Amino acid sequence: MKAVLDAGALVAVDKRDRRVGAMLRVLQRQRVPVWTSAAVVAQVWRDGARQASLAKVLGGVGIRALASDDGKRAGELQALARTSDVVDAHLALTVDEGDRVLTSDPDDIGRLLARRRIEATIIRI
Repeated sequence: MKAVLDAGALVAVDKRDRRVGAMLRVLQRQRVPVWTSAAVVAQVWRDGARQASLAKVLGGVGIRALASDDGKRAGELQALARTSDVVDAHLALTVDEGDRVLTSDPDDIGRLLARRRIEATIIRI
């Protein structure tokens, strides 16, 4: 089991949101691996000099790269789930059975995971 962070979760980290920070500290104490998607990082990263909190957290987060077939898989998943955000779709490809997903968009993530038939705990940020 791992925790997966979407763009909303990383934006909350960048803004030093105490609730999200506390969640990440609990996950760390529980030794739960934390992951995100390279597409999510691209969506939120702007300037490392001004995003020190985000840079620090990302240092301990696994980042799934876009694989050669992920574009097709994400597109097909979006069609099935009737969503349009490629970043959310790639993130959904990162989620495995039993994972926790910290997201600001639980509806779209939920639809994407339902189409993949993945049972995960979705935590609204």
